[in-house]
Amino acid sequence: MPRQLRAEQTRATILTAAADLFDRHGYESTSLSDIVEHAKVTKGALYFHFAAKEDLAHAILEIQSEASRRVAGDIDGHGYPSLEALMRITFGFARLSVEGPIARAGLRLATGSVPVRPPLRHPFTEWRELVSRRLRGAVRESDLHPDVDIDAVTHSLVSFFVGTRVVGRSLEPVTRLPRRMAEMWHLLIRGLVPVPRRPRYLTLVSRLERETAAAAV
Repeated sequence: MPRQLRAEQTRATILTAAADLFDRHGYESTSLSDIVEHAKVTKGALYFHFAAKEDLAHAILEIQSEASRRVAGDIDGHGYPSLEALMRITFGFARLSVEGPIARAGLRLATGSVPVRPPLRHPFTEWRELVSRRLRGAVRESDLHPDVDIDAVTHSLVSFFVGTRVVGRSLEPVTRLPRRMAEMWHLLIRGLVPVPRRPRYLTLVSRLERETAAAAV
């Protein structure tokens, strides 16, 4: 195996192991020795790629940010209405959390004491802008009531998504996340979407929940 490919695989192994431990035990409670043992690598291999635990955390946040932007970009490329695009993006984020530890660890790190280094932006800032932009589009497309408070809904939606994972981490398996996303959207649709347009979006919620849950199996 070429040396560069082997080094890339070792780096990915270390990141996945660190993400798994950060997600399950928290950043502060995880040591570099724990990560070495969990990744089944030497300390030399870890220090070759990462000088400190904070570097590992930052790399995980970077990967999470890239994955989130990729999900949003892929969905935007289909030309969906703004509200449908937003719904698909939130379920896409849920799917990332269900499928692997990187997104789950990134979310936990974002709610903790790990500083986000420039030029990387805080995930919640990126998510708020993503949500706000699509909510404004949904108002223009008449999929939301025209008097909706965009800032309030944006804050509530991001808080709902983050809070669901934070609370659920201790109380239920991550595979429950698609159901929680569906519950969130049922509440939002009934409160924000004009009555004639609700059936379409309620049907979409059910389909996205099934698709996301199936990916977790």
